[in-house]
Amino acid sequence: MPSEETKVEIDCRGLLCPEPVIRVRKALEGIGRGEVIVLVDPGAPKENVSRMAKSMGCHVEVEPAHDWFKIIIKKTA
Repeated sequence: MPSEETKVEIDCRGLLCPEPVIRVRKALEGIGRGEVIVLVDPGAPKENVSRMAKSMGCHVEVEPAHDWFKIIIKKTA
């Protein structure tokens, strides 16, 4: 039986770094595999969360949404 995939959504809009990175790292470490969707402000939070997720071996997609961004992080292992 394959392990279950987890889906987590985190709203980090309005939070200053490093808080978004800390929250997303904790979420990624808490799941075996799955998807973490993060809502972040432009600039440092978007860049830092994306960079950290990639450094953990995750696939990262960034989508603009109004005046913030939606980052879809896929963890396979």
